[in-house]
Amino acid sequence: MSANEDLTFGRGQLHGLKVVEFAHVVAGPMAGSLLADQGADVVHVEPPGVGDAARQMGPKRDEVPLWFKVAGRNKRSVTLDLHHEAGRNVAHRLVEWADVVIVTLRNERLRKWQLDWESIHRINPRVILLQISGYGANTSLADAPGFGKMGEARSGVVHLTGFPDGPPVHTGFSHGDAVTGLMGAYAIMAAAYRRATDPHFDGEWIDLALFEPLYRLVEWQIITHDQLGIDPMRAGNQLAVAPAAVINSYQSADGDWITVTSATLRSVVNIARLLGFEETEFQTSAQQQAGKERLDKGLREWIADRTTADTLTALSAAEVVASRVFSAADIVADPIYAEREDIITVDDPELGPVRMQAAIPHFRQKPGGVWRTGPALGEDNSLVYKDWLGLSEQEIAELKRHRVV
Repeated sequence: MSANEDLTFGRGQLHGLKVVEFAHVVAGPMAGSLLADQGADVVHVEPPGVGDAARQMGPKRDEVPLWFKVAGRNKRSVTLDLHHEAGRNVAHRLVEWADVVIVTLRNERLRKWQLDWESIHRINPRVILLQISGYGANTSLADAPGFGKMGEARSGVVHLTGFPDGPPVHTGFSHGDAVTGLMGAYAIMAAAYRRATDPHFDGEWIDLALFEPLYRLVEWQIITHDQLGIDPMRAGNQLAVAPAAVINSYQSADGDWITVTSATLRSVVNIARLLGFEETEFQTSAQQQAGKERLDKGLREWIADRTTADTLTALSAAEVVASRVFSAADIVADPIYAEREDIITVDDPELGPVRMQAAIPHFRQKPGGVWRTGPALGEDNSLVYKDWLGLSEQEIAELKRHRVV
């Protein structure tokens, strides 16, 4: 057990929850990562030799990939060849051991390897299965491949992102995958609550398509289309359906971009006052919406004449919410991130000390933590197979001999 593990092992809301992932790349492992950050025992199953494709994704330092150091943190890595019958037998032992199973394989492959809902439920009737796929397990495209960007495109989010005279724009990270992982973790917790409180709990199958989480989060798009016949369009840094008259990003005299949001009538009046406009012309929601372009133009010119520091000071004094648009360099230098302890340092055997996000959200009574970066491929074979599953030395040796693990 490492020094980091000594400090944080056993901490977190989910200590004792047993999770096995037959899931690679981003969405499924993100769900497991969020559980692991809060103390769950998460076993990440990877093919021998090559491992999860995520191990080679993203930038590298000295030929060491960086992304997986975060994506695989707090997890146990085991190798297992599911193409081999002996490997599938061990996989079923892992299912029997687990409280939660996460899969991202195609339906056809799940059925062939008996990792589909019917098989898993037969092996472990109280298990919670999170199945993530491109189009859902009950559709005509159930066996089609899917990635997060496809989910983003189908969700409506990309159609809404960008400027009116430009193309639709994807966000600059694995948005669809990450939000699907977050929704998956939430769904697992909902099922775990019922498992803990319902004496008749008979397992649960969470069937999540990659487009559904972002689709759910854009709360107003379907009802707006249904009731008003409107297909909301791109609005740049404003919103297609905005809660207030002032929401946009403006460039200061320093060249920085500053986002300003006014979500209340009073806040918009405060902006009008700051710009020297007649306040009586912006008292009601109807007046503010009618004067929206005037406010936007005035604020753009006002900020362009001022430094970032002067702009933010004046807006703060007027009780108007604003922020400079942060880069990664801004984040690591920001005092609020430091006060929140949102950036932590973890020792990595290959890279030494590395900084990354803390376990979020923060629990003040029983917090989660990060005790390891992404493990080496198969680093936990002995612990998981021998200590947790109870395989004998002879069984493990036989699996090794046939290159199943």
